[in-house]
Amino acid sequence: MTAVETRDIRYSYPARGKAKGGMALKGITLNVQKGEIFGFLGPNGSGKTTLFRILSTLVRPTDGDAFIFGHDLKKNYDAARRALGVVFQHPSLDKKLTVEENLVHHGHIYGIRGEELRRRVEQQMERFGLTARREEFVETLSGGFRRRVELAKSLIHSPELLILDEPSTGLDPVARRELWDTITMLRNKQGLTVLVTTHLGEEGDRCNRLAILNEGNIIASGTPDELKSEIGGDVITISAAAPEDFAARIRQKFNVHPQVVEGAVRIELARGHEFIPQVVEAFPGLVQAVTLGKPTLEDVFIHRTGKKLWAEAQAESAA
Repeated sequence: MTAVETRDIRYSYPARGKAKGGMALKGITLNVQKGEIFGFLGPNGSGKTTLFRILSTLVRPTDGDAFIFGHDLKKNYDAARRALGVVFQHPSLDKKLTVEENLVHHGHIYGIRGEELRRRVEQQMERFGLTARREEFVETLSGGFRRRVELAKSLIHSPELLILDEPSTGLDPVARRELWDTITMLRNKQGLTVLVTTHLGEEGDRCNRLAILNEGNIIASGTPDELKSEIGGDVITISAAAPEDFAARIRQKFNVHPQVVEGAVRIELARGHEFIPQVVEAFPGLVQAVTLGKPTLEDVFIHRTGKKLWAEAQAESAA
């Protein structure tokens, strides 16, 4: 069963003040099946959050169609919203309320009251390990526990689809791992469909399928293994004093096709461990450092765009 479908979704944002307008999405077509964890992987500015806002019914697309479990987002917002649970990148909790009060308040928004609401609140607090913290104010909780409350709140009304925008933002590695273990558990035990945006390749690996976005377009889609298989070998990264010149010399001598990415020479090649000694021997003293690894989703993005996911995300954040 199709949980989410988009057909040629486009979104243009207007110029405001000194900010120029432009196309955030340039024609997004995809299908997500019920029970999948489906990821949108890309750097900041790739269109992930705009797509998140459209699918969570916060904004309407400029053009194209989108459906949530068959509900047309242009014609039947209310039915689509009842099927959705949403976790925003930045916490939407009331920090001055307790854990329990946040869950109760969210239940009231969906018209749930009385014994049914109490049962659901207890169920979610137990599921996310929050029972002992029910009377603690949210402002006193760690980032990891706040994310647990966000997830518990988003599931109070028993949605069929959970949408998460960069859910691990601000979390330490342990809390990030716990978050993804919880997402996987919800999918495996309840059949919940999950959409998640991320700029981290290792989070993309936790998805059943994903779409890689860049500059408003889907540039690749499939399972993590399918996407990484297009690299076709190992990934060699070489540091040298003059990377452009060094890449040209490697290209000429070995008839391979190196890229220079973020000041390093990058080569995709089968049996890379055999190639490295040949390069070191052919150019004595020029190789400053070299690494060898199996392809990652970051490598897929580099292969398609010539840019790094994480470096671009850092640059966008700094700006």
